[in-house]
Amino acid sequence: MGVTATSVQPWSGHSPVAFSDYNQNVNSQGSSATSDNGLLHERWHAATWQYFSRVLMLLLSLGAGLISAMAQSHTAAYVTNLSGTVSVIDTTTNTIVATIPVGIFPYGVAVTPDGTRVYVANIFNSISVIDSASNTVVLTIPSGQFPTGIAITPDGTRAYVVNQFVTDKGKNTVSVIDTLTNTIVATISVGLGPSEVAITPDGTRAYVPNQQDFLLSVIDIETNTVVTTIPVFGTAGIAITPDGTRAYVTSPGEGTVSVIDTATNTVLASISLGTNQNPFGVAITPDGARAYVTINFPNNLVSVIDTGSNAVLATIPVGVGPTGVAITPDGTRVYVTNDDSDTVSVIDTATNTVVATIPVGVGPIGVAITPMRPTPTDKDQCKHNGFLKFGLPAGPFKNQGQCVSYVEHHSM
Repeated sequence: MGVTATSVQPWSGHSPVAFSDYNQNVNSQGSSATSDNGLLHERWHAATWQYFSRVLMLLLSLGAGLISAMAQSHTAAYVTNLSGTVSVIDTTTNTIVATIPVGIFPYGVAVTPDGTRVYVANIFNSISVIDSASNTVVLTIPSGQFPTGIAITPDGTRAYVVNQFVTDKGKNTVSVIDTLTNTIVATISVGLGPSEVAITPDGTRAYVPNQQDFLLSVIDIETNTVVTTIPVFGTAGIAITPDGTRAYVTSPGEGTVSVIDTATNTVLASISLGTNQNPFGVAITPDGARAYVTINFPNNLVSVIDTGSNAVLATIPVGVGPTGVAITPDGTRVYVTNDDSDTVSVIDTATNTVVATIPVGVGPIGVAITPMRPTPTDKDQCKHNGFLKFGLPAGPFKNQGQCVSYVEHHSM
């Protein structure tokens, strides 16, 4: 994103020639009385300060715009490959900019709200923590048995990891990781065969689909306890609308997507995707208008659902074995992992067509994209991880004090 060239008019209301004439006029007054000379010098300094102040403000404005443009363009897609790596895709160029070795059979992936850390669930019992600036693993956390899905709270302080030990109900759990200390601070028992996890935008609840006992576990994040379960057949993937009112849950065995009312925790609707359909991943556009659902082998499609009518708007052919799906913060692109063709398909949401196919590692499964950094709305939020170094819309906050000042100024 470029910065538009701006014509700089020094000393607003006057031309550069007028500014020069004023200078000459001041210098010609040397024979005047001392008091008059002092007054002219004061006026000269005031005019000079006014001129440079306005130029400085303009340059700062242009600089803030440049910072804004750079922050907006710095978006990456992180793809887990079962071969043991994470492919990092620059979403501006759709090229691989890094390949990061992680644990054994990486599956789920999530990015912190401030974009600085990427958490990867490795099926063979570990969580890799990636520094997004250097694209290196900075820490490995021992996990529960067979971690798969992972999600991070909106304030960035907790990561919720699903552990899918299907043969032993007692080991089907969700591990809660404190992202400051990167230690497990709670373990929550859920249903049989948990697959994924999604957290509401207000950070109060986590929803976990359990594939084997056909239940959706609802976790209260404040107490880290399951407060209710919702019967849903053969659940797999889940996504929650940006307003937090509904959850969309895929059911591969049924070929359906269930719509959950999060206020009542009941099923509002069941959307049929057709016969012999195997829906897995689901992602919702930032405006909440559409859900993109991966339809796995043998159909190898992405279905587009209108969330207003819950009708299927389009089906898009992609690679073989589409599984994971994520959408860019501006809602213009959808990234789909194709497990059996070792590629990522990029869909243009304006045309619902594939505009790029990117070779990645062997067996790509999960995908997560750098989120848009949230805007702080109260001073308490400045204490959270996502607001200490903040990119948009006001330029980077270097400390908590700057964040507090920003909130006080913009809440007036």
